[in-house]
Amino acid sequence: QVQLVESGGGLVQPGESLKLSCTTTKSIFDLNVMAWFRQAPGKQREWVATITPGGRTVYADSVEGRFSISRDSTKYTVHLQMSSLKPEDTAVYYCHAEDELGMGTIDFWGQGTQVTVSS
Repeated sequence: QVQLVESGGGLVQPGESLKLSCTTTKSIFDLNVMAWFRQAPGKQREWVATITPGGRTVYADSVEGRFSISRDSTKYTVHLQMSSLKPEDTAVYYCHAEDELGMGTIDFWGQGTQVTVSS
């Protein structure tokens, strides 16, 4: 069982920056991948960014160039640095981890952190 705890959400104005953090109970180097998703009111949850144990990062087109996913030296925390925020970035942001389970995989989710971009 992997537990994920997000932090760093809040209310910001358009154009401002915000940094989210996700702390895990298992080393990120022992997980298949870690990622951030978001869900806006009335919409489906959508993928935002992924980082692999090898450090490869991939981003959704909507955040490419504005968001950056990274990990820190503690091996248990992944960050999402968000810049040039737009009102359409308003959503609950969820941390996701994929781990191996037998011959398959299992997904774990955090509880989510609210990000609101509004003037």
